Amino acid sequence: MPLSGLKFGKKKLKEEERHLQANNRDFNLEFEYANNSIKTSKYNFFTFLPLNLFEQFQRIANAYFLFLLILQLIPEVSSLSWFTTVVPLVLVLTVSGVKDAIDDFNRHKNDNHVNNRPVQVLINGRLKGDKWMNIQVGDIIKLENNNFVTADLLLLSSSEPHSLTYIETAELDGETNLKVKQALTVTAELGLDLQKLADFNGEVKCEAPNNKLDKFTGTLTLHGEKFSLDNEKMLLRGCTIRNTEWCFGLVVYAGPDTKLMQNCGKTIFKRTSIDRLMNVLVLVKDCFCGNLRQAVCLKSGQERDITP
Repeated sequence: MPLSGLKFGKKKLKEEERHLQANNRDFNLEFEYANNSIKTSKYNFFTFLPLNLFEQFQRIANAYFLFLLILQLIPEVSSLSWFTTVVPLVLVLTVSGVKDAIDDFNRHKNDNHVNNRPVQVLINGRLKGDKWMNIQVGDIIKLENNNFVTADLLLLSSSEPHSLTYIETAELDGETNLKVKQALTVTAELGLDLQKLADFNGEVKCEAPNNKLDKFTGTLTLHGEKFSLDNEKMLLRGCTIRNTEWCFGLVVYAGPDTKLMQNCGKTIFKRTSIDRLMNVLVLVKDCFCGNLRQAVCLKSGQERDITP
């Protein structure tokens, strides 16, 4: 078994090469490839509060007021009531938290909508309706005109002459001009024949998942012969089928392994330029005030020392 299918403890080794077989879920499951479900949200019900508070206290202004609040809880240190600090701090944290919660709820909603889109998948020689999130590497799916491409697919056959397929890639690269993809001659012969498609057992070896939209290298092995694969034979997730009645594709990359999701990366906490500027200003202000207080104390001490 290649490195892509081995595990060390609970951590999977980095995939170096992808190996899959059409219409053979048992074979492909050994490699533990990702399914077609995506997740762009940052939090869940249990992690929202601790993670969101941690992110908010990355802002030095919030951490500064928390430090003041702690000092005000010590009577020997401060004569001011803790209430004067806790109210504005809680208000700021609450407003920011509500905003982040709404944003993440919308991400969950969008993820759920995308994951539950319908798709036709070939199972046991018959086309069956399923959800995007249930699609697995090695499945053969049918797409029709104006459908979104479900995953990164190797084009097998289409309704157009010479097995051409027209796609729009506006969501990937912003280009509105249609692009043309063409299937291999050996797979184009499969056509719309579901029995031939179900009997198709070609094996694909290709590069590991990456974010290069214009590059793909691999080989298809069928009946002992090898056929070279390139980007012109791939339909990428995020594209839209245009001017093509139908086409069939073999899932090569699914879900987070697709080139679209590889370019998106993980949803992480990002500081804006204003946040970074505010952090610097708060630090400068604290340093200035600290030095000023030290200078005043030293001067007062010197005056007391020279007073007769």
